Amino acid sequence: MRLTFSAPLWQWQVRADSWWFVTVPPEESDTLAELPRPPRGFGSIKVTVTVGATTWSTSVFPSDEQRGYVLPMKKAVRVAEGLEPGATVRVTLKPVGL
Repeated sequence: MRLTFSAPLWQWQVRADSWWFVTVPPEESDTLAELPRPPRGFGSIKVTVTVGATTWSTSVFPSDEQRGYVLPMKKAVRVAEGLEPGATVRVTLKPVGL
């Protein structure tokens, strides 16, 4: 299973020094929420992500505030892909093990 979507890059205001995210849209978040998986910390789901030419492994996390899952965006990825605050990011993610 692969999910592909575009969403804006945003900064978490609690830790504005380093935490940047992309919110997984509602339909894709619903698909993720329905996946059978063992319990993990904070309800996270391990994924492999591709943005532009960069691929990495991370986890997406459920967010009540964002009403879906959020994808942390590493600084190395933001720099490599030239992503600025508010930029629309094209994301492909694949849950690990599916």
